[in-house]
Amino acid sequence: MSVNLTHTEGESNTSAGRTRWLNTTDNPQSKPLLQRDSEAFLHQSLSSPCVATIKSAEGSWIEDHDGKRYLDFHGNSVHHIGYGHPRLVAAIKQQLDELSFAPRRFTCEPAIALAEKLADLAPATLSKVLFTTGGSDANEVALKIARAATGRFKTLSFWDSFHGAGFGSASVGGEATFRSHIAGPLLPGAEHVAPFACYRCPYGHSGPDHCGLACATMVDYVLQREGDIAAVIAEPMRAVPIVPPAGFWRRVRDACHRHGTLLIMDEIPTGLGKTGKMFAFEHDDIIPDIVTLGKALGGGILPIAACIAKRDLDVCGDFAIGHYTHEKNPVTTRAALTTLEIIEDENLIERAATLGRYAMDRLQQSLSECKIVGDIRGRGVLFGIEIVQNRNTKSTGNELAEHIYYQCLNAGLSFKISQGCVLTLSPPMTIKMEELQTALSIVEQAIIDTAKSHGYRQ
Repeated sequence: MSVNLTHTEGESNTSAGRTRWLNTTDNPQSKPLLQRDSEAFLHQSLSSPCVATIKSAEGSWIEDHDGKRYLDFHGNSVHHIGYGHPRLVAAIKQQLDELSFAPRRFTCEPAIALAEKLADLAPATLSKVLFTTGGSDANEVALKIARAATGRFKTLSFWDSFHGAGFGSASVGGEATFRSHIAGPLLPGAEHVAPFACYRCPYGHSGPDHCGLACATMVDYVLQREGDIAAVIAEPMRAVPIVPPAGFWRRVRDACHRHGTLLIMDEIPTGLGKTGKMFAFEHDDIIPDIVTLGKALGGGILPIAACIAKRDLDVCGDFAIGHYTHEKNPVTTRAALTTLEIIEDENLIERAATLGRYAMDRLQQSLSECKIVGDIRGRGVLFGIEIVQNRNTKSTGNELAEHIYYQCLNAGLSFKISQGCVLTLSPPMTIKMEELQTALSIVEQAIIDTAKSHGYRQ
């Protein structure tokens, strides 16, 4: 079955543009490996068939089997501290020598130390932790806690959101790639509303100064209308990326309090300093009831995720809400603990804020007059450039964005396209200033060249 979808979570790997790029790219060493990959793996959107191979990864760079190097501004959101951080590699090797595994009914020092560290980093009473191997599972743990604590089963989340690929996490997600066609039937009670998106307001408003935060009002309306929703689950800043309007989360937090609904913040791509604060929700002066972390928690080497709940939500003692084989794995927890120590010791959160301000200011200055650039937005080292066909109508520039993407790949910069037309740039927090400048020059030139080649005049 062939389905034509615009993928929120990345560019299509079956488009005509992808085929043209692969056919015109000189990659004699990579091509056989790409073919083997295509033959060996089940095909799925956004994954196999792959765009390229990878032979090595270090710092901000990846290299393919033909010696082509790319600054990686995607990294599946795992490379906050860069690839192969030597301190992390050393810690993992030492832990392998000391204790390589712990059955889940036996505890170990690294797991306890990580749980304690996360409790110290999280605000207020967010202090009870459970570990999983992936973010999707962490979100499903959070949903189970919400059911147990409230006695309800319904959820409220946003269209276009992404919370994982499992049936529960895909049910509360709002991305068609993961929840449509073959995915159903999904969990009952998974209600959705349109998300905050000031540049393309789904409620038809021109901006937060004119709408009275209609997006937050709709959340309040649904919570009141339903009356029995267990949790609102959402990304504090949408990783596509879209920044919430001022006051949005304060309104939603207050609504959850009034209606007895828990607020779950999915910080899996945006947490651990990426936005210039340890947790992205800290930008909006709120404290959720449950937070989930993942991706970068394993330092770009090992898979681990976490669910952090307020202490009074420790109400599932008679049930198994995770029970994962690697729940207290000493190697993955040591990797996560060391990652947090690196973030703190190298002042990477402050660095992300500083680099992000530089990047946003530069892009605003260099691209403000370009007629195919509709919006530039972000926080910290997670920022995006929305490509349009027409600034007045805001018609999406999907083909233009794909053209820019492949031009950037040819020039040595890798990133992903979100929502069909948003160049989503997410470098590691450890990136050197000169590397960031190189990457910005590549994307600026590609955008300007694409505008000219498609007949747009400055």
